[in-house]
Amino acid sequence: MHTALLAAALLVGCLLAVQASVNLQLNSAVGTPYGASTIQLGVATGLLTALAIAAGTLGALGKLPDVEPWQLLGGLASPLYITSGILLFPRLGALAAVGLFVTGQMFASLALDLFGLLGLEKKDLSAGIVVGAVAVLAGIVVIIRGMKAAAPPGAPKMSSAGRAGWLALGIIAGAVLPVQGAVNAQLRAQLQQPVTVAVISFAVATFTIAVVLLVLYATRRTPKPKIAPLKKMPWWGWLGGACAAAYVTGTFLLIPEIGAAVTIALTVTGQQLTSALIDHKGLFKLPQRSLTKARALGLGLLIAGSLTIQLV
Repeated sequence: MHTALLAAALLVGCLLAVQASVNLQLNSAVGTPYGASTIQLGVATGLLTALAIAAGTLGALGKLPDVEPWQLLGGLASPLYITSGILLFPRLGALAAVGLFVTGQMFASLALDLFGLLGLEKKDLSAGIVVGAVAVLAGIVVIIRGMKAAAPPGAPKMSSAGRAGWLALGIIAGAVLPVQGAVNAQLRAQLQQPVTVAVISFAVATFTIAVVLLVLYATRRTPKPKIAPLKKMPWWGWLGGACAAAYVTGTFLLIPEIGAAVTIALTVTGQQLTSALIDHKGLFKLPQRSLTKARALGLGLLIAGSLTIQLV
């Protein structure tokens, strides 16, 4: 049973990488990343609401008046993460984008743990954490430096300033995920129903990105979302919402069983291995980017560093 739970943690990490990849098809059909994010988050909210109804846990919403307002804001991270994936994957490739996400995740997790933020137990700085952090940092540097050699023909060129901006976005988008997890953990402690917490998180996320979409459309900074092309979209283009719902539900259920450190280590490993496969094979209609020796070294350093930080 324990082995099955470990495999499940690895699988939900794989789903997070798949989510970011298939969302590009949704973006291509809708014509705006903000519209694509709104649809994907809406699908995830609908799936989780159906699951909560089936499980009979929506009654926990009656406890919301006793919850601190900031504990309802975990969902704000999802629109940033999902929209960033849509923007970064075609520019940097799956491996580099996920590598940036993981780097942000790891260092934000360290900050939360070392300073005891958002209700988490304060931890001491250890040699394992230092070694792991250095390995993660070295891994993402190697991967980013190897981007040019792995870039497919015709890949868009970026200025130094533009490239730095996209790299910063990737790290920030990854960093908000542990913060989201910590906030949602506080909400779970109040409501005692993880699926209901997931419903609230995704409902907040959907509302937020819908407001952003409306504001950007009203100010003519993004085009009107298209609906008709959705009929011609590949079936797997709809998987993003299901992957997001599965990831959130899976991590909520796995952390009490196998612990937060093991869950994070395995989900992050799944993310990185799957993103490398997607890049190398050009899956989900993404440009093929070969797994060079340098990128393989960077991937190995990222995985080793992530495991070291969480498990040593």
